[in-house]
This record gives sequence, C-alpha cells and structure tokens, in this order.
Amino acid sequence: MTTSAHPETIQVGNGVESDFRDFRSTQKEVSTEEDCQHERNTNRGDSLERECESPREAGTLKGVSLASEDSFPTALSMRLAMVRGPDRLPDEGLQEALRGKLRVLEADNGEVTALFSELSARLLSINSEEDIIVITFKTFEEIWKFNTYYTMGFLGQCMENLLLDQEFWLNSVDQHEAAIEVSVPEETLNLMYKGILMQEGSFFGSCTANQMFDSSTSGSDLYLEQGDIAVFEPPFMGSGWTVQSLVDGARGTKPKPALEPVDPFHQWFLKSCPENILVGSGKLAYDFPFQFAAGSCVTTMEYDACGPDELSFECGDIIETVGLLLSCFEWFLGKHERTGNVGLVKTCLVKPTDSLCESTDTFLGKEDRLLFGLNNECTKAETIALLNKTSQSDIGSVYKLDLIGLQDSPKGTNGNQNGPYSVNASNQEELKSKIDQILSELKEAPSSPADMMEPCQDDGEASEPAGGDGVPCFTVHSEGEGPSHDGFITLLSFLNCADYKPEFHCLYDHSLQFLHLLFSGHADDEELVSYLGVARETARKKRQFWAQSRICFLLGKMCARKSKYSQARVYFEETLSVAREQFTDTFLLIAVYTNLAVIYLMQKNTEKYFAVSERIAALLMGIPNYICSTEKEPEVFKYILKKAILAHNRPAEARICFLLSKVYSRLEQSPSAAPFIERLQVLTEEFQEPCGVIPSHCYLALGKVYSAKYLPHLAVSSARRAALHPSATLTDCLTGVGLVLENAHRLFGVGKQGVAMPAQVAPYLSRVQSLAAAYDEDYALRHAASLCLSQLFQKHGMLGRAIERIHSLVSSELGRSLAEANQTLIYLAWLHICSGQHQQALDVLDSLLASTPENCTTPQEGVVYNLRAIALRHSGDIKQASHSYQEAIDICEEFDSRHNWAIALANFGILCLQARAKGLAETSLVQSVEFFSELEDEGHEVNFITVLLELGQFYIHEGQLEKGKIYYEWALLIAIKSNHSECQLKATRRLCDLYRTVCPDEAQCIIYNEHQLTLVRKTALIALLSEREAVCGMTAHRSALEYTKRSLGIFIDLRRKEKEAYAWLQAGKIYHILRQNELVDLYVQVAQDSGLSTGDTHFILELLEVAGDVFFNGTQEREKAVSFYRDRALPIAVKTSNLSSQLRLCNKLAELLIQLKQHGDAVEFAQSALDISVKLGDRLNERVAFHRLATLYHFLGQYELAEHYFLKALSLCPSPLQFDEETLYYVRVYQTLGDIIFYDLKDPYDAAGYYHLALAAAMDLGNKRSQLKLCTRLATIYHNFLVDRELSLFFYQKARAFATELNVRRINLSPDQNFRSTSMYRSNAQ
Repeated sequence: MTTSAHPETIQVGNGVESDFRDFRSTQKEVSTEEDCQHERNTNRGDSLERECESPREAGTLKGVSLASEDSFPTALSMRLAMVRGPDRLPDEGLQEALRGKLRVLEADNGEVTALFSELSARLLSINSEEDIIVITFKTFEEIWKFNTYYTMGFLGQCMENLLLDQEFWLNSVDQHEAAIEVSVPEETLNLMYKGILMQEGSFFGSCTANQMFDSSTSGSDLYLEQGDIAVFEPPFMGSGWTVQSLVDGARGTKPKPALEPVDPFHQWFLKSCPENILVGSGKLAYDFPFQFAAGSCVTTMEYDACGPDELSFECGDIIETVGLLLSCFEWFLGKHERTGNVGLVKTCLVKPTDSLCESTDTFLGKEDRLLFGLNNECTKAETIALLNKTSQSDIGSVYKLDLIGLQDSPKGTNGNQNGPYSVNASNQEELKSKIDQILSELKEAPSSPADMMEPCQDDGEASEPAGGDGVPCFTVHSEGEGPSHDGFITLLSFLNCADYKPEFHCLYDHSLQFLHLLFSGHADDEELVSYLGVARETARKKRQFWAQSRICFLLGKMCARKSKYSQARVYFEETLSVAREQFTDTFLLIAVYTNLAVIYLMQKNTEKYFAVSERIAALLMGIPNYICSTEKEPEVFKYILKKAILAHNRPAEARICFLLSKVYSRLEQSPSAAPFIERLQVLTEEFQEPCGVIPSHCYLALGKVYSAKYLPHLAVSSARRAALHPSATLTDCLTGVGLVLENAHRLFGVGKQGVAMPAQVAPYLSRVQSLAAAYDEDYALRHAASLCLSQLFQKHGMLGRAIERIHSLVSSELGRSLAEANQTLIYLAWLHICSGQHQQALDVLDSLLASTPENCTTPQEGVVYNLRAIALRHSGDIKQASHSYQEAIDICEEFDSRHNWAIALANFGILCLQARAKGLAETSLVQSVEFFSELEDEGHEVNFITVLLELGQFYIHEGQLEKGKIYYEWALLIAIKSNHSECQLKATRRLCDLYRTVCPDEAQCIIYNEHQLTLVRKTALIALLSEREAVCGMTAHRSALEYTKRSLGIFIDLRRKEKEAYAWLQAGKIYHILRQNELVDLYVQVAQDSGLSTGDTHFILELLEVAGDVFFNGTQEREKAVSFYRDRALPIAVKTSNLSSQLRLCNKLAELLIQLKQHGDAVEFAQSALDISVKLGDRLNERVAFHRLATLYHFLGQYELAEHYFLKALSLCPSPLQFDEETLYYVRVYQTLGDIIFYDLKDPYDAAGYYHLALAAAMDLGNKRSQLKLCTRLATIYHNFLVDRELSLFFYQKARAFATELNVRRINLSPDQNFRSTSMYRSNAQ
C-alpha cells in the first residue's frame, strides 16, 4: 500500500498510518517538493483556475479510459455561499461580510490551513473576490477522508465555526438565520482521485464491462465480468495494464481495459487487508434473488448435517431465517419449521418463498443499536455538573462596582431583540408574587444539603449479555491435594448446560475474566490449566459433553494467551467435535469459530480460515449482541467485509461496518472504529428506506472519536449534526453539549479570547430546554441550561433575551434550595440594573431582603444591599441608596471582607459625588484605594484601576493636579502589571487629556500619545490578534519546524546520530506545542530509537530525560512524562550510578506526581531524592526534599510525619538568617505547623508553641499582617483552650493595635469550629 511520506501527515484522518520507513527515507524529497509547491502557490492566478476548471470538460469518472497519458487536475476549488432562511436563498449582504473575513484570512491563512489539515486536505490559496478556497491532496486516503466529511455535511459547519461570529449562534437559537453552503466540483474531485491512484501504482478497480485478459499464470485467458473487482497496475514503459483476480490470484494483461476505481473507502479497506485475506474464496456460483432478506424459504434438496452446528432437512422443508439471510455468504442461520431446531443452512440449497422479502433493517430484533452505550442518568448528571462548573459566577458573593456596568453589560445593542425585555405592570406584579411565594416556601422547608449527583459508571454496551453478578467461584487445588473426580461435581454441573446463561459471559469474553471471577486459589496459569485438564477428563468420563466443551474452550483460550496456537487449535476443535445432537449455545459457537479463525489466519491455513469465516458471517447475521471473544476479532471481520464489498452488497456492508465499529469500541480501540462508523453513516444516508440506524447515535460516536483524536472542528460538527437531527433525544443533546464544551478550549481558547462557554453551545441548550420540558425532566437540568443561555446572551449584549430566560425559569420553578434561588434572583436583579430597569431590580432585591431571617446576617445580604443601592442611585433616591450602602459596609466590616468592603466604599464615594458631598466622597474613595492596595490575591485589579481613575478625576476637577496625576499613573502601573490592555488604554487616555488640556506638557503628551497609539493598535488588532495569536505562534513554530526538519535531513546524511536524535526530539517538541499529538509520540519514539542506536548510555539517559521534559514543561498530557522519567531514564541512571541525574529525575517525578494529585506515588520519589541529597551532601536539595515530604504527608493526612519533616526542613535553614525570604519561610512553616497541631491534631498547647516561634520570626521580619494573624490565633487559644486570661489579654491588645494600624475593624476570638482540617482552613481562608 502506497501512502504519503509527508512528515506532517504520518497519520491521516482517522488512523490510516503510513509506513514510517518510507517516511524516513523520503523526508528530504518531500521537503524539496513542498518548497516547489510553495513557490507555485505564491504565483497563483488564472493558470490555477484554468487547471481547476479544465477537467470538467472531460466528463465524469465513470466510462473514462484510465490511460497513463491522461492529464489530471492537481487542485480543487471550493466555493462558499451565504444562504438564509429555510429555503436556503443567497444573501448578498452576508456574502459581502463573508468576503471580508476571507480577505483577512487571505493575508494570514494559518487558521484555514489548520482546519483543512484536520479535514485531510492541503490549502493552496484563498480567492476572496470569487469566494473560492483552493485545496489539494497528496494521497487517495486524503481524498477519501475529505469526501467523507463533505458527504456527511461537515465542511459547511466547519467553515461556519471558523468564519461566523458569535451572534450567529445566538440568533440561531430561535431561528436558523444563516448558513454557509460549500460547493465542491465532484467531477474534479473524482479525476484527482483517479490521478493520484495512477501515480501510486496498483489500485483496486471494478470492471465496467465483460472482458478477457491474456493470462500470465495459466494457459487459459482470464475472464472478468462486469462489476468484478480486481487489482490493476497501470502500464509501464509501453506495456499494457496488468490485472490480478481476487478470486484465485490469477493474473492477466490488456492494453486498455474498461474499468473504474472502486469507492475510496473500498480502496483503503482492500489495500489494508493482508493478501491471505484478500485473495481467494471466489464469488458464489449461484444466484439468489435477494441481497439482504428475512422471512421463510424452502429447501431444494435433502441435506444431512455434517456437525451439530448444521441443520438437517429434506427437500421441500420450510426454513425460517433467524436474523438475516445474505446472498453473498455460503451459510445462513435458520430454524426448521417442523422440528424447531436451529442451525446453519447452505444458501445454495434454498429458494425464496412468498414470505421471504428484502429486509430494510440492518439490525436484529433485540440488538443494542448504540455504538457507544449512553446511560441517560449518567449523561444528565455529568452534563449538569459540567454546565454548573462552566457557568460558575461570583454574583452572589462579590460586590459589583457601580462604574463597571459597561464591562458586564453589553457595549451596544443590536435591534429590538437585544433591547430591554419589557414587562407590563400586571406581569411584573405577578412575577413578584411568584418570587415571594417561592422564597417563602423555601424558607419554611427544612434545610438539607443540595442533592448531589452520584458519579455514574458508563454501562457501556448496556444490553450486551453480561456476567459477573451471581457467578460461582471454584477453588483450584494443586495436584497433591486435588479433589477426587466427585469433587468436580459442582463445577461440571455449572458448566453442563445446553443453553447460554448470563453467567457464561465471563467465559467467552475476550478479557479472560474467568481467571479471577470463576476460579480462585491458583498461584499461576499453569496450575489452573492442570486443574482444568483433570476437570475435562472427568467430564469426558461422566459424558457431560457441554461441560467438556466449555472446559476445552477455556483451555484453548489459555493456550492462545501463551501463544501456543497449535495446542489451542486442538482444544477449540475438540470443543466442536464433542458428541451432541445440536449446538444450542450459539454464543459459545461463535466464540469458538472466531478463535479458530484467528489461529488459522496466523498459521496461514487460508482454506480453513475461509470456511470458518463463512460460518461466522452466518452467525453474526443471526445472533444479536454477540460476545467479543478475542482481541484479534477484527481480522476475522475483514474477510466478511471483503465478501460484501466484492458482491456489491451495500446492506451487508452497512451491517458489517456496524459490527466492526462495535467490536472496536468493546476492545477500547475507538480510533480504529472511525472509518467504519463514517462508512455506516454514509451508507445509511444513501438508503432510500429506513435501515434502523439512528443517525444521531452515529454522529455522537464519531464526535467522541474525533474529540479523542484531537480533531475539534470535526467533533463539534458531529455534535451539531447529532443534537439538531430530528431523531435526536434529550440524551443526544446533552452529549452534544458535553462534546462542544470539551472541545471549546481547542477551538475558542487563546484564539477566541479565552471563552469558557462559546456561543456555539446555545442551539444545543435551547434544544435541551425544549426536550426537557417535553419529557418533564427535573429542575436541575432546566436550571443549568437556562442559566448558561442567559449568561451567553448577557455576554454578547442581548440583555433582553438574557432576562427573558431567567423570567421563564422563575415562572416555572426557582430552585430546590434557598441558596440556589437567592443566587438566581441576585443575577436577575443585576441583569435588570444593566438594562436600566431599576424598579424591577428593586422589586427582586426587596423580595430577597424580606426572605432573610431576622437576627442572622449573612455575607450575601451585603451583596443584595450593594445592588439595591446601585439601583436606588440610578433611580435618583440618594438617601435610600446611602442607607443601603451603609448596611453593605457594616456587613463587610462584620465579616472582614476586605475586597467587598473596598467596593462598597468606592460605590458610596461615587454616590457622594453625585450628591456633591465632596469631602465624604474623597474620604470614602481614599479609604477604598487603601483597602485595594492591601489585597494580596488576584482578580480585583480592574476594580482597583477603575477606583484609582475615578479618584484621580475627582482631584483633577478639584484643581489638585499633582494628586490626580499620581492616581492616573498609579492606575496605569497597575494595568501594566496585570497586563490588562483596556485598562491601560483608559489610564493612558486620561493622562493624554491631562497633559494636553488641563496642564499642557508637550513632552509628556507625546510620550503618552505614543503609548496610546501602541495600545490602540494593539486593541484595534486585539480581535484579529485574539483570533490569530495561536496562529501567529503556530506560524513561528512551523517555521522553526521547517528549519528543524532541514537540519534533520543534514544530520541523517552526515550520520550524526546524536544530533539526529535531538533534531527528532526538537520536532516532536514543536508538534507538542502545536497540539498535533498524534505526531508527538511518533517523533519522540524515533528520537529514542536514534539515541539507542548510538549505544552511548550517558547520551541515552540525557535524551530520555529531555524527552520527558517535552511533556513535563508542557500544558497537556503531562502524565506522559512519568513513563520517560520513571520507566526509562531512572533505571539507566541507577544502573550507571549517576547520582546527579537520579536526584534530578526524582525531584521532577515527585513534583509532577504532586501536580497530578498522585500523592502516594510521589512519596517514594521524594524519599529517594532525600536519600540521594544526603549522599551528595547537597543541603539545599535536602531541605527541598524534607519540605516536599512534609507537604505530601500533610496531604495524605499523616500529620505526625508532616510535622517531623517540616522540622527537619527548618533545621537545615542557614543560621544566622541572611535574607528576608528565609525569615518569611520560618514564619510560614511555623504557622503551618501550628495549624496542623491545632486544627488536625487538636493540641492547642503545642500549637501555641509553634505560633510563638512564627510570631518571633514575623516580628524580626516586621510583617505586621502576619503578626496580627498570629496574635489573634494566640489570643484565641489562650482565651478558649488554655484559659490564661493574662496572656489572652496581652495578645488581644497587640492584635488590636495591629488591627488599628492596618484598618482592620474587628477581631474574632471565637474558635473556628468549622475548620476540621488544615486543608479546609486554607481553602476557606483563600
């Protein structure tokens, strides 16, 4: 099979891997070819268009002579058209907008190149004026994949994801506004396919007429009929075409045969088949009127069964088909009407009756039709959890700053649909009454924790026969103490059943579950084999034939597991030959046949392989949900699919593609299933009548495979096709939501401004809402979907529609808990404030306050008061607004919430400015700035900058220019530090205005104007940059990749193995950055192979460590570094006694495993790092190892060991302390030790000792905030636990003094009853 040798396409599409040796040998040629191709692309023009259009005059692929002198096109033009409405009519306005987007991509086509790489095509050029994208292909597999995606409708959807803005998806929630239609000239595509096949050499073709070939292997000529498929080789050096028959391998020649290439999928599949499967078992000599039939038929002659699996009958007997009868196979499963026996019947010995008809259903009656089992409850629970996580908001806990309404609300509206959601007075009153009623009911309801969804285990193939529950367990005895023959009675009675029982599933399954489920007490497999051998002999003597058969089958599987195939074949054949009248356990029968077929194939016994495979095909057509019995089962299915393809039996092909997809999913090889799922979907759409395949299930299965293969555009397109298909269920929509959110960071991450929830998910959520209402689903699902949709509308400026979603949610049901209801109502009030509907916001907020319990203040109450004050201020009620702000400030003071306190003070200062109380406004704003400046956590910078700018503007208006300038510059510095471009631009504009108009300073004005110009360019290009940032990075990395590959070619030529290995590794690292994960492993593996070929142990060790660093220093698949460090590099370092490398690897492993939360495994390597550090005398690494061990034992709950290692780490600190950082380390470690002893070990006395040591270090450092904390802790301990009033008062007074100095209003000396562990304490403190 000839495949591409392009370095970037080692894996094409869904797992078609090219030969890596060809890749290595031809990589230099390909590089040169790509350079030439690039030069041709830069000179694109009319010649390219003529090249694309000329093939259309040549006609279609069919009927065209495949002569070597034919010219074939090398480029394909795709035309994009914007259509609108259900009639899909062209829209010129939208078309012009599309051209604008294409112009941008024409200048920088990185994103389009990445998209078409995912679609298995190569971008040549973009012609924005004619709405054309020109692509090309290098292998027929690329054409096959691309054509498959085009047929399934993915191309248009992928282009929509790339080219259309976010509002498109939000508008499509209510109606399908617009879409992109992609037109591909299929004639040109077919001719390109033919041309590539001619270049690659031999290919599979179908004869278009009956014809004779001069035979080169026998005296008689080779005759092929119309429709026969054979291998054709184009002429070479004036010779004729060479053909090889797939019936018997005979060869022949002909100058100009009448043929056409087979379908690209058939081409790929037949080329991937081994020759011993491909050639032989010719087509059947009889004709049957139906390809795919069900019903009854009548026998045409008498037949005596040759085995228990066959059916005996007389001429004229009626045979009812069990399952399906396929005319392309020798056998089918039938039931004798008179005797009721079931067995195999030869297709050539029956003829149809009036009741036999062509079947339109690809499935059997009780068959599980899901390719991947979808558990409805699990899917719902997982999606609700995912939506809740995605839509997490701090609206219920963090105050809103009045001046940042423009940040949270839209920057502009777009027509009436985005304007305020109008509610008349009666509806508003009704809504308020509904809110009051719900809050009252929730307040009176007994408080209970919210229902938590238990994580569900995917049932997988739900209706597949399963075992495990209720399976008996038999103890295996050794030969010396083994039981007598009577001791096997229980085992033999269990196995001696003529029919299948669910408990037998573990016997037949490919995973060999019976080794642990059915038997126990054996030390190894040999002991179990010996035990089963005695049991087999006992069953034979007792003439318990079914028990003997099943034991022989188990022995055969165990021999095959040890690669003893000849012995396994003997056991499997004995399973079939044991005397019995009829083989009634069809699951056992098919398991035996599949294992035998695999062995025959491996032993190259093609005659028996073909014979057994024919029987397997018959059983597969009659047994629903058969049991996958061997991991090599797909090799058996390949023969069956080959027979269906050669017979042109499309229904049989669809059925077998479905079975192949199922077996790959059961074997957990889902990427290998993708081509067959795609083919099944294509065939399903071709059938005129329903065939039983549910399209949404196929699309979802493909979406999961694409997502696993890191093909985000295809995954999202599959999810969209599935969720919006008429056959889609609620579970399908929920799965589609999960797929979109899972791939959001890949499609809309850095390139789309870090969107956590893309607008592409809106149509799915809308469909989920409608289906959930139709199915009367629980509130949690509708609540999560409504909240996500509302947040999407708010984010994109559609406040009216955002409010409408929350109103509909409130009208149905507000929540199952008071906290959930309060959170939703606070969000609704904020939406009303943003849209200018202040009275509606006040109604909601007043209802919330009325439901608050008396004498029980909560932080959320402060959030409500703050929003209420904002609404009152905008309503003009200054007095009531000031009262609400004061309430919010008091609550902040009570709970010592510094961030909210700063925001409330700033809001109050803004209110005072409106009331012209300038002195009070200045005091509040200055105090707010002080609070903001003391905050150490992140996330408050935007609020801080806004308050600084407001205070600076206040001073400018008051004529205090120096103060105003200071606050403006402070705001700019904070914006630069936080890397917030918009805030930098705001502060710079203020400074420009200041130096231009208020206090003219030409030099300063020029400086800030230049900075403003830089920011404006950056901000003006931010959308383009955010779309192209990843692409620009990709461009740089691809340039680096190109140079790396050129260097690689040079190193290969010079045979510099070490440099070659590093070049392979560097290329793999770049692919890792580019997220082309399918190539990373390949390049790293080749680098490893090149390194191993040098034989230099030290170099190999260094190379393996660097290979692990590729994943360790990355952001994805970091767990892969573990295998390089632990399994490859570390053993070599140990063997060579390289202590420094061992130390470095152990440190990396410990840190990596900690980040992967594998704390138990990390302990081993942290301990090893400690031992090596001690041996090397490296005190710094020794201290780090002690600290890391202490942290690990702390995580593992082994607090005494954590204390021990923390103290060890402290003992290694230098004395005297030289730097403030060392003193700070003492403070933090001693405080951590005090927390462990106090909160975890419940020993306040020892905890006080550690707190005293921490306090001494804090005093030496002069850190007043740490001293405040520690004095408070000590005052708490002496007041509540050690009951020393004098010390309690002493530390309280010190804490009070620090609190006054740091503007902390209240100190709480009550013990923290809620903190039961240090981890909880840390999380709450944060």
